[in-house]
Amino acid sequence: MHRGKGMKFVGDSRIPAERKPNIPKDYSEYPGKTEAFWPNFLLKEWMVGAVFLIGYLCLTVAHPSPLERVADPTDTGYIPLPDWYFLFLYQLLKYTYASGPYNVIGAFIIPGLAFGGLFLAPFIDRGPERRPTKRPFATGFMLLALASIVFLTWESVVTHDWEAAKAQGEIKKEAEIDKTAEGYKIYQDNGCIACHGDTLTGGGANPSLVDTGLKPEEIADIAKNGRGAMPAGIFKGSDEELKKMAEYIAGLEAK
Repeated sequence: MHRGKGMKFVGDSRIPAERKPNIPKDYSEYPGKTEAFWPNFLLKEWMVGAVFLIGYLCLTVAHPSPLERVADPTDTGYIPLPDWYFLFLYQLLKYTYASGPYNVIGAFIIPGLAFGGLFLAPFIDRGPERRPTKRPFATGFMLLALASIVFLTWESVVTHDWEAAKAQGEIKKEAEIDKTAEGYKIYQDNGCIACHGDTLTGGGANPSLVDTGLKPEEIADIAKNGRGAMPAGIFKGSDEELKKMAEYIAGLEAK
């Protein structure tokens, strides 16, 4: 056997045979793309982004987010409402098959299947076509998802009690409460605190007793005879205690 027999030399095609200077190509070779990425193109992108950012900041200053009262964990009548982009999921949890004992279905299984389908769509539909008519699976799935989101969002908006929600989240007027006062102790002993709270600001359907603008006689009449959803006969104290409590409530003024 001769030395070196059967040996072959293989060249690497990634290494050019002729060394060329590291000079970038002329942008004129690319019609419509004759601009350097840095800094010309990026500078234009930043300027456009700055315009949109300033416009967004102006909108937030001109139309600030509406504020509600401080969250009260003891108020079981308050019904929270998510932001608009989650209203379709909020509406889904109202249906029988997705709430109560089936809450797991509405909260995890149905959304999980929907978003899982969106995630797997590129792997299932791998056709080279780009026209929607040539991709029935992807087009149909996207149209179904879009129609479902629009329908559920619309149903959530039209079925929500906006007036009750406004009353629930309304910022209540507060006053400095002297819990050592005799009027407050009478108010507490007669069970009024259960509906109107320890700060007399109410909650839910129960009105606030702060800065009512009513005279002591009018407050005493309501406490004794009731009004609206408040039944008569709740106050069990004497007439003298009723008078002291009514004078105490009438003197509460907001800060």
